[in-house]
Amino acid sequence: MSKVIGIDLGTTNSCVAVLEGEQAAIIPNAEGGRTTPSVVAITKNGERLVGDAAKRQLTVNVDRTISSIKREMGTAYRKSIDGKAYSPQEISAIILSKLKKDAEDYLGEPVQDAVITVPAYFDDSQRQATKDAGKIAGLNVMRIINEPTSAALAYGLDNGQAQKILVYDLGGGTFDVSVIEIGDNVIEVLATAGDNHLGGDDFDERLVDYVIKTFKKEQRVNLGKDITAIQRIREACESAKKELSNATQTHINLPFITTVKNEPKHIDMLITRELFNELTNDLVRRTDEPVNQALRDAGISAGELDRVLLVGGSTRIPAVVDEVKRLTGKEPSKNINPDECVAMGAAIQGGKLGGELMVTSKANEILLMDVTPLALSIETVGGVANVLIPRNSAIPTRVSKIFTTAGNFQKDVEIKVYQGERKYTRDNKLLGNFRLSGIKRAMAGVPQIEVTVDMDVNGILKVSAKDLGKGVEQQIVITSSTNLSDEEIRRAREDAMRYEAQSQSNMENQDIRNEAEAYVYKVEVLLKSTSLDKKQTKQVKHDLEYLKKLVCRSDSSALTDIEAGNIKEAYRQLQESARILEQ
Repeated sequence: MSKVIGIDLGTTNSCVAVLEGEQAAIIPNAEGGRTTPSVVAITKNGERLVGDAAKRQLTVNVDRTISSIKREMGTAYRKSIDGKAYSPQEISAIILSKLKKDAEDYLGEPVQDAVITVPAYFDDSQRQATKDAGKIAGLNVMRIINEPTSAALAYGLDNGQAQKILVYDLGGGTFDVSVIEIGDNVIEVLATAGDNHLGGDDFDERLVDYVIKTFKKEQRVNLGKDITAIQRIREACESAKKELSNATQTHINLPFITTVKNEPKHIDMLITRELFNELTNDLVRRTDEPVNQALRDAGISAGELDRVLLVGGSTRIPAVVDEVKRLTGKEPSKNINPDECVAMGAAIQGGKLGGELMVTSKANEILLMDVTPLALSIETVGGVANVLIPRNSAIPTRVSKIFTTAGNFQKDVEIKVYQGERKYTRDNKLLGNFRLSGIKRAMAGVPQIEVTVDMDVNGILKVSAKDLGKGVEQQIVITSSTNLSDEEIRRAREDAMRYEAQSQSNMENQDIRNEAEAYVYKVEVLLKSTSLDKKQTKQVKHDLEYLKKLVCRSDSSALTDIEAGNIKEAYRQLQESARILEQ
């Protein structure tokens, strides 16, 4: 069986790991980095760039570059480029394909199976969308696992003694907090809470807004509609935020940010940590309620915690660390890497599922028990949300409940399934609905309709309804209207495979051109340093000029197969005629 990889599909950066022996190891990407920016760019010639190559396009190719797509998972968002509307699943699949390829290059074998992490507070449609992205990328997603739980698994591998820990996970786009109990080889999630729209991106945006407003006040120039300028400012603000984690002040210096009446304008601002804390104080405080809610739901106080783990790059912000200390009264643990521990935990879970761990190993003995982050309910009379599965219920779980009809002689009922904590369904998220027909005709309140909700280990739902009087039954696997159909997934997978083959062909063509270009230079040097008569060098010079013309005329980033074929043939011909120079 091939290796099972663990993937942290992040908002800002993604990471992939694999189990080596009994230890999780981070897989470096093709560029040598341990994490890959979650950025995708589509070039004008249709090439798909991922990671650092795509991030470099953000300033000059902003309309064709997508970042922070994780925030749109499970929504109807589409990014239109060259007449094609890319769904969040397809964009995420491009990132996953890159991680898959890096893993295959590292391992030297094909990879099919993966465990992918999601924020603990992801709802059903967001989890299903993540699984669909994996399918499009050609991965068999064996398990969807919550990010804080995954981090706890990475931590618990070497710290299996009984203890209660709080995992505070503030990433680029989402915030999660989980209270987890480790003991007797069991990692049990007691409660989880969070905010799917709070992360490092929001901290960056506060600084961006400040820079734009300050520049407008000082220079009377509004950069708010200048896409290129905004992107340059955003990149500078992200760097400034990181620098302020270790320094008390930094400068944002952007020369030639714009031109007014042919006069160049520059940005040169001093940003102090105190100013940054003031701009983002409310964002830090937004994490308080989820932390307190998770502690309440777990039935423990902050004083009963044994340890606090910080996960996600944004937990490096000093004000965040100070807030965690204030909330919990504890110094957060620094013995795990906040950028890598989630992927490592996923790799450990993948090793367990793939049977890679020894029967006697500590990791193999650890049992992982996760929870559902939000309540599952069905709509009853008056639009009331009747809860079947309360939030923080252990999964997998199966719950059945008897309902009846509201009207006389009803022939059918509509079952609407919602996720959320509000009393009325209008305030919660509709996950799906179906109709149970053929109910035995009777007065209101007489029929007995059994509704069963099944939630699997990935947090994905199946709902069924049965008329106990007539025995008729109807069931569905919940799929949000914003998610892709099987046919759409199939087409997206075919597109991904086609682009993958095209990308491989492009790389081979570029290699041919680069090799030919290097040989042209070599032959030119040999001609200058070798004493041969004109007759002997005539053919060499003819073949050299022809290949040189082909190489100079072609664009390495958009080389067609025909152009590559012509270069290859001219290269072969020059090698033949230039052999006399190398003797």
